[in-house]
Amino acid sequence: MTADDLQEPRTRRTDVEYIRRLVDDELALALGAVGAVLIEGPKAVGKTSTALQHARTVVRLDDDDDPLVIDALESDPGRLLKGESPVLLDEWQSVASIWNRVRREVDARGGRPGQFILTGSATPDDDTRRHSGAGRFWVLQMRTLSLFESGHSSGEVSLADLFEGKVPDGFDARWSEPTARAEIAERIVVGGWPANHGLDVEAARRNNVQYLNAIREYDLRRGDGSRRDPDVAARVVRSIARNIAVPATQATLARDTVPGSGDAGVDATSRDALRDHLAALARLRIVEDQPAWRPALRSSHRLRQTPKRHFVDPCLAAAALGAAPGRLVSDPMTLGLWFESLAVRDVRVYCQAAGAQVLYYRDDKELEVDIVVEMPDGRWGAFEVKLGSTTRAVDTAAKNLVLLRDRVGADRCAFLGVITGGARAFRRADGIDVVPLRMLGP
Repeated sequence: MTADDLQEPRTRRTDVEYIRRLVDDELALALGAVGAVLIEGPKAVGKTSTALQHARTVVRLDDDDDPLVIDALESDPGRLLKGESPVLLDEWQSVASIWNRVRREVDARGGRPGQFILTGSATPDDDTRRHSGAGRFWVLQMRTLSLFESGHSSGEVSLADLFEGKVPDGFDARWSEPTARAEIAERIVVGGWPANHGLDVEAARRNNVQYLNAIREYDLRRGDGSRRDPDVAARVVRSIARNIAVPATQATLARDTVPGSGDAGVDATSRDALRDHLAALARLRIVEDQPAWRPALRSSHRLRQTPKRHFVDPCLAAAALGAAPGRLVSDPMTLGLWFESLAVRDVRVYCQAAGAQVLYYRDDKELEVDIVVEMPDGRWGAFEVKLGSTTRAVDTAAKNLVLLRDRVGADRCAFLGVITGGARAFRRADGIDVVPLRMLGP
């Protein structure tokens, strides 16, 4: 195989219009700064499509039918790194040793930036990155499409602007208040997978069910060589779906997973199986924890540390429990929790480039705040998430936010806000911002 062979992409871009992602700007920045960039994320999130917008040479390492790749792997794997830069090494974990080859090649080329892009849907269990990539690699996390990226949020209220103190102001007439919950339920069920963009709700819902089935039947059994029971995997996934956006302990999930266990608890084997499945789902980027915030408290309140657990996209919760939009609308409690998870997903996408953390707060007095965004410089902002936008709902949320500020201290607090399912953005007299999720953007 020659360099000329590799310069011809294995799979050309299709005529389907590419949906520009916020991570595109991060990738461009990274390629100008370091020799190699690793894009991680769940399958079908669009990693390869995004990488193709920037790559000049494409090598698909999971293509068992490509004789050029097979020959190189058997005779001289170093040839896979040849070609016009950046070279895309798609699904790099299929040939885990490629990590160290890339690392050495970046060094051999004098550390020139923009040499390689690696994409991967799972982190191998063995320590393939035991040799440091510091100074050679940037790692970018890729998630499903946010509402802003898919065109379902106007983005006129910028998260960055909130951190600078700008007053939110606006009304999005595209979403009508009387049908807001039905529209939100549809967005949750459809989800942010690029393949679902433009599909009708039922087709997208079935896609998500098929996606989960593939994870359960194939990916959970293949990734690390373990033979996991698909039925156990299905129960674990359903348990997570029932406990989205709440700080459920593993003991709670285990009791929910094992039929009939109730207050009697579960045996050690079942607890171990749950931990194993949670670790595998995290490795596949299907499940992502929302850690608890640990600020320097001025009060004596003790903080709870159990993380909240989310799917990478709440559409997977809907798929796991077979929930269509109509069923969600008739179950406002579940819809509210999954709306919170949708907000967490979007805020994670919007603040990633700034290197911010998305956390939550809960103390021993049961004060809980849904989202805390902490910037690297120590500034922080907090959101309560309310499906409704009534004065009563917003007042309740605002009270929690003020209590948080009183307990933590206002020195580094940039903003306090309520994310709603409404259509009007404004700042209240008490300084609390009200921001519809359908208007929030980066």
